[in-house]
Amino acid sequence: MPYIGKSPVGGGFHKLDALTASATATYALTLGSAAYYPETANQLLVSLNGVIQAPQDSFTVSGSNLIFDSALTASDSIDFVVALGDVLGVGSVTDGAITTAKIGNNAVTSAKLASTIAPTNLETTASTFKMTDLSSNAFYRTGTFSPVYSSTTATDIESSILNNYVHQHGFYTRIGNIVHAQGDVKLQSGASFINGGASSQDLTVAGLPFSIKNTQFQSPQINVGFFQDWVNWGGSYTPMGYGKYGTKTVALTHAVNNRTAPIGVTYIYNPNARIIFDLTYETDEA
Repeated sequence: MPYIGKSPVGGGFHKLDALTASATATYALTLGSAAYYPETANQLLVSLNGVIQAPQDSFTVSGSNLIFDSALTASDSIDFVVALGDVLGVGSVTDGAITTAKIGNNAVTSAKLASTIAPTNLETTASTFKMTDLSSNAFYRTGTFSPVYSSTTATDIESSILNNYVHQHGFYTRIGNIVHAQGDVKLQSGASFINGGASSQDLTVAGLPFSIKNTQFQSPQINVGFFQDWVNWGGSYTPMGYGKYGTKTVALTHAVNNRTAPIGVTYIYNPNARIIFDLTYETDEA
């Protein structure tokens, strides 16, 4: 809405204390005998010998000093110096002056945030949180894996020691560095040993989607929800197990005589030998 009458004046406009020319180019600016510090030469009107001087070309400022481009003489006359104030000058913003309401919608992007606030492996796209079309390094991920029967002394402990399965189903959910995996492994008839496997070895399940964090005592418990067709398995024994840190394997055990003992490969070397399990663990993989 327009003002009625004279518009209000913004900024401070001052005629500075008079200066007397002498054989020098530098003059101290004062206002009411106190030093005056212009923000820039561009806010000063300087008249010398009746001629308005061009800022930056005819004079500059340094602190509270006015500096002409060449030394004057006593015969020169500095008619006046007028300071136009800090009109639209941008200085330091007062603490707390910028509030949420003063920031425009979508004005702050992830590119303007520190890396500690917006880590590179945290995606903020809508698809990430809708749990669809997730990329391989998303904060939230889901996927599949193929669990296998292996052993603690296999040639490659993270590969199968048997060559014929009915199915190998594995599903995982990963949030940050926490992984929840569930697997279902069932052996086919006619399976034979590969990868250095043998009936006398200690049984493991390998093929987890991510390695268990490689820190001593990172040994997450697995839960065995179902098993069947284990040959010569004692009726009072309950299979259990734990994840082995730094690997993608879990060791299978059972309780006996107030302790746990490994489960031998011999028990699952049988057609249709099956186990369904799950575990939650921390990983240090990307």
